[in-house]
Amino acid sequence: MIICCYSAFSQNKNIYKKGWIDFNKNGVQDVFENPSASIDERAKDLLSKMTLEEKTCQLATLYGSGRVLEDIAPTPKWKTEIWKDGIGNIDEQANGLGKFGSSISFPYAVGVQNRHTIQRWFVEETRLGIPVDFTNEGIRGLCSDRATLFPAQCGQGASWDKELIKEIAEVTAREANALGYTNIYSPILDLAQDPRWGRVVECYGEDPYLVGELGKQMVLGLQSNGLVSTPKHFAVYSIPVGGRDEGTRTDPHVAPREMRTLYLEPFRKAIQEAGALGVMSSYNDYDGEPISGSYYFLTQILRNEWGFKGYVVSDSEAVEFLNTKHKVAPTMEDAVASVINAGLNIRTNFSGPHNFIFPLRQAIADGKVSLKTIDDRVLDVLRVKLKEKLFDNPYKGNEELSEKTVHSKANQAVSLKAALESVILLKNDKNILPLNKDIQRIAVIGPNADEAKNLICRYGPANAPVKTVYQGIKSYLPNAQVFYTKGCEIIDSHFPESELYDVPLDSAEQKMISEAVAQARKSEVAILVLGGNEKTVREEYSRSGLNLCGRQEQLLKAVYATGVPVILLLIDGRAVTINWAKKYIPAILYSGFPGEFMGDAVAQVLFGDYNPGGKLPVTIPKTVGQIPFAFPFKPGSDSKGNVRVDGALFPFGFGLSYTTFEYKNLQIESPVIGTLGNNKVSCTIKNTGKVAGDEVVQLYIRDDYSSVTTYVKNLRGFERLHLLPGEEKEVSFVLTPQELGLWNKENHFVVEPGTFTVMLGSSSDDIRLTGSIEVK
Repeated sequence: MIICCYSAFSQNKNIYKKGWIDFNKNGVQDVFENPSASIDERAKDLLSKMTLEEKTCQLATLYGSGRVLEDIAPTPKWKTEIWKDGIGNIDEQANGLGKFGSSISFPYAVGVQNRHTIQRWFVEETRLGIPVDFTNEGIRGLCSDRATLFPAQCGQGASWDKELIKEIAEVTAREANALGYTNIYSPILDLAQDPRWGRVVECYGEDPYLVGELGKQMVLGLQSNGLVSTPKHFAVYSIPVGGRDEGTRTDPHVAPREMRTLYLEPFRKAIQEAGALGVMSSYNDYDGEPISGSYYFLTQILRNEWGFKGYVVSDSEAVEFLNTKHKVAPTMEDAVASVINAGLNIRTNFSGPHNFIFPLRQAIADGKVSLKTIDDRVLDVLRVKLKEKLFDNPYKGNEELSEKTVHSKANQAVSLKAALESVILLKNDKNILPLNKDIQRIAVIGPNADEAKNLICRYGPANAPVKTVYQGIKSYLPNAQVFYTKGCEIIDSHFPESELYDVPLDSAEQKMISEAVAQARKSEVAILVLGGNEKTVREEYSRSGLNLCGRQEQLLKAVYATGVPVILLLIDGRAVTINWAKKYIPAILYSGFPGEFMGDAVAQVLFGDYNPGGKLPVTIPKTVGQIPFAFPFKPGSDSKGNVRVDGALFPFGFGLSYTTFEYKNLQIESPVIGTLGNNKVSCTIKNTGKVAGDEVVQLYIRDDYSSVTTYVKNLRGFERLHLLPGEEKEVSFVLTPQELGLWNKENHFVVEPGTFTVMLGSSSDDIRLTGSIEVK
């Protein structure tokens, strides 16, 4: 264990007074040091005392854990580094990643101590003592060593459960507070409209209402616990040309009305309705203008229209891309001036902060950035730090509390719940599922069957204890013979070239498939665990096809040919075009990287102790050639053709259950309303089957006639209900002008008079109740 010692050179200034801290060490309580003064008064007072050097240092990130910050703890050399005048934030310090790994992050108290040591240096050894904002990732649990791991955001989205997302946020916040992180880069509010894109695994889904509602709960959950939530990636980031990530990440072909209606809406909800105090700007362009250098996006929309009151941090290298990729800034100085003038507050990258701060100072000297603009950007940062109460207690986190809080049994229970709710039942011919618990011989086959390492995300907890599917089934049925064989690798040695033409199996591949067939033949049922993992879907891992990678389909067909009943379990982060499997395999389950309790959750679903109730948060097409093919659809966008495939393999919102549900008693409170009116819509749902289960009730509307072309169905409400056999519940939704409005020809958001069709159902294609309202 490395102990982070700072006392060797600390001057131990007597700055800690009763009820306040003398940050600037002048022996007097200044306004910014007075906890009773308003945030605005404190921020402006501090700003008035800052030099230009100190101001510019507040506009940069120092990347921690050995990435840029090479020291484990402060050294005398820090007095000559650029951060001698302070720094805006330190990202991912002592979180188990970087070159120091667990040595400064585990046990949990070691990480708390490390951040306290670094914070103490900034408070005690810089002139004004401005605390740093310790930022960290948090899209599937806190990105910290052995914190609680949750399903990927695509799996969370499959739950369609707003309360669950709030619980995940609460756990993430409790662990962040215990460890001393203050600003969490979560949620991701990008839309997964192109399944080829590598980061669809990190998205709640493809629909703006679903993503916005779930993201809103994450923001509220984090910030109600005193943290800052920083949604990302703003804006129009998730649909680069051709779905290509890697070195592309540019040129989204999105029309302005579509941009407003789809891609900006989740961010609007996070800012206007949930009050997010952070935003991460993306490194793509929109219509030729880089987002991070766009006054239109970062100021006009974000601040002037939505009233954003926090600070904007750049995605890594977004600033540099203005010069190196987009080629709109001839020099780094020009790039820096552009982003600051546009509305960026803090630059982040995996390089030293001086690479931004020095060009910024030169831009100011050359008159490219005004001092007024600098003051505005710094004030945003200071206000956020004051709202985080860093000037009242800069030493967040507690060593003793961290050991009791992080990865506690209560937090693990939420992770298991999330894993269970993420599972989607796609097919269940003749009710083959759930399986009988008396089964004696089971073959668990596939490259994801005993995989753990490649199901952990770089943006989630490091060193998480994932229980594999094989381990889960084996422990669930201790008296049965559970056989495991890998069958094939997740990708073959010729991938992705092997997607273009047939490459014969080599002897090793044939042997693996033969072993799987042999295991299946001596079993009563074969569970094939296929799909993708970190080798196929993540940041910088976009695909040109959507079929099962490598030899997986050959493995599936070979095992199916034995005549042994086959259950297909897909563990993946994107849509998979499993046309053959849908036609021939009797039961198919899907789960989006379900987290540390994957094995337990899958076993409970397979053997009936948990009834799957997840719904697809994306459309699964039949072929990659249908893309773009995502909900919501415009009229005629999925028409039939003579020489092409049409229709979804599985539609948005789809998911089966071990029970059945009846929809009845549609009630519309007011058949006629005004353009500013609200309307309550309700119905009754009854469990008509023999087992308890969850149903996700989905409300869709259609603007029957409008001044501009709108979508055939718009999701405008959803609720996950748990019902016992024979039980019924009423579920209600309120349609407000926000749900009924559109962006008209004049680019104004309005509710237009006319009729609206109201639809309630179990998926976007399974509408059970229909009604109408009129707006006058």
